[in-house]
Amino acid sequence: MKITHLSQSDTSGGAARAAYRIHHALLDHGIDSTMMVDVANSGDWTVKPPDGDWQQGMVFIRKIMGILFARLLKTRNHNMHSPANMPTWRSRNLNKQTNSITHLHWINKEMMSIADIGRLRGPIVWTLHDMWAFCGAEHYTDDFRWRDGYLKVNRPNYESGFDLNKFTWQRKQKHWKRPIHIVTPSCWLANCVKQSALMRDWPVFIVPNAIDTDQWQPINQRVARRLMRLPEDGPLILFGAMSGNNNPIKGFDLLAAALKGLQGKLFDLRLAIFGQLSPESPLDLGFPIHFRGHLYDDISLNLLYSAADLTVVPSRIEAFGQTASEAHACGTPVVAFETSGLSDIVEHLRTGYLAEPFDVEDLAQGICWVLDQKESGELSANARTRAVAQFSYPVVAEQYQRVYSEVAGQ
Repeated sequence: MKITHLSQSDTSGGAARAAYRIHHALLDHGIDSTMMVDVANSGDWTVKPPDGDWQQGMVFIRKIMGILFARLLKTRNHNMHSPANMPTWRSRNLNKQTNSITHLHWINKEMMSIADIGRLRGPIVWTLHDMWAFCGAEHYTDDFRWRDGYLKVNRPNYESGFDLNKFTWQRKQKHWKRPIHIVTPSCWLANCVKQSALMRDWPVFIVPNAIDTDQWQPINQRVARRLMRLPEDGPLILFGAMSGNNNPIKGFDLLAAALKGLQGKLFDLRLAIFGQLSPESPLDLGFPIHFRGHLYDDISLNLLYSAADLTVVPSRIEAFGQTASEAHACGTPVVAFETSGLSDIVEHLRTGYLAEPFDVEDLAQGICWVLDQKESGELSANARTRAVAQFSYPVVAEQYQRVYSEVAGQ
């Protein structure tokens, strides 16, 4: 059995990294796996980018056309919107393969059109990394059109102009006649799929995202802080997200409010932030902040997680919560809200603290509670144990092998 993964990139962004890790978990498990991408950064021979200048040029043109088309929608939902309207050659090429399962991941930025997906004839598995597949064009939303159908009467009042979301959802409804086997990395996302108007009758499996726990391991904290140029003494908490300050989903505003509530209670606390550079206007949270910019290699990330006493993931919504699973693999407890995919990763009072959504006072209390448990080391040991038991390559690969066997047998 051959598995062909499709992902917009192999390493750019959390969804791409998740897909790449699943691909390598399967390879390590002895499964014939190949990854097709629009953008390849890893230099991995098992990852196949478009051939030649012409195909590379078409990738760029489709991406720009998708961005321009998405601008027809006027909305205050600033999450990404993907029309998936530009045709490609991919379905034709994939349909030529025999004894193969096509495994879709995050295929946006016009990597495949909605019609392309509908033209696929062989067995298909689709791992969702956000809500786009069962929504309209939006990747995340707090309305319920995905559940009730995209109607004129239930359009949010913060949208105007061309109803891109309704148009995109109707195209999915038109072209996706054959049920696809859906995999979600969390119970929350699986429940969304089961409630959605588009996919409620499709088969759904829950398989967490993988992490190589042989590579991601706890490192001596003092050594890690020294190598990452961080203070060697005092409590250090970590926050990480691509453009986290500017993305409401990642909840940095909630973390900032929680930290302000800790002023006068934790005098030597420090915050480290990765995923963005130091802003032009300094942030005043009442504690020193150490910006570590964009970290593209796993070794630096491993060091940074190991340097921290805890990682805060204050996201409003996460399909999974890869930052939390990476922290756990490094033996770092996590403080988060009890919401969406994060509830599947963090065990309350065993591997971290799950605050009431979106209670900043409870989030602050969770930070204090985890710091108070540091000396025992129990939370760190539990976090590491959970990562190996739930998210390691052999565990996840075995679960995917069962999914593939069921799909191939139908």
